[in-house]
Amino acid sequence: MITAGVDIGSITAKAAVLKEGEVLAVSVGFTGYNAAQAGMKVLAEALAEAGVAMEGVDAVAATGYGRRSLPVAGTIVTEITCHAAGVHLLHPRIRTLVDIGGQDSKAILMGDDGKVKNFVMNDKCAAGTGRFLEVMARALEVDLDSFGELSQRAERAARISNLCTVFAESEVISLIAAGEERENIIAGIHEAIGSRVFAMINRLGYKEPIMMTGGVAKNKGVVAALERQLGCPIEISPYAQCMGAIGAAVVAREK
Repeated sequence: MITAGVDIGSITAKAAVLKEGEVLAVSVGFTGYNAAQAGMKVLAEALAEAGVAMEGVDAVAATGYGRRSLPVAGTIVTEITCHAAGVHLLHPRIRTLVDIGGQDSKAILMGDDGKVKNFVMNDKCAAGTGRFLEVMARALEVDLDSFGELSQRAERAARISNLCTVFAESEVISLIAAGEERENIIAGIHEAIGSRVFAMINRLGYKEPIMMTGGVAKNKGVVAALERQLGCPIEISPYAQCMGAIGAAVVAREK
């Protein structure tokens, strides 16, 4: 059976094609203004890479902010269920999952069967999310992809006391004006995010092993900051950004 999953997030759209539980292809693109168009585009790209025609797909499931906009989706699923399903398929040892996306963050406690036992979610503001990091990168005039590497060069972490995106941006601008090194500011941003996400995980009552998914998982500085707070390693999947789409394809097969 061939199934496809599409995760239309606030910043990026992702698609995955699976055959009997094996990942054939994934694709990532910017969501932009038209969520349905973005979802169909990444789905077409993933199918082309897998060498599968749309007519050959047995089922399609959609997740993410734009999940209800995908015209070919036979199943609509929440991101929490999909991320857990994707992680359990590829990394069945994982018991706690941290997903930091474009506009929200969540921590999920999973059972031995991969089902969600409990979760906590921050979807009320963009603090500590991908959007937050984008704003900070613009303020610092640095490519966001360089954040992880630059923070590792820091002599110390500058203090960022507020994670509200608006106020934190003002803090960063003040630190720049005071002559603080960019690397130290970025390290401070990562430490602030790590503290916020750790507080969320702590409320959940986490269990090792722990994995991080979502686009922010590619930022080594955020991962390292959170590892220091937790006192244990965090595993990162090669499919971290596409885990929701992979999980959606898993759910499509189950349905």
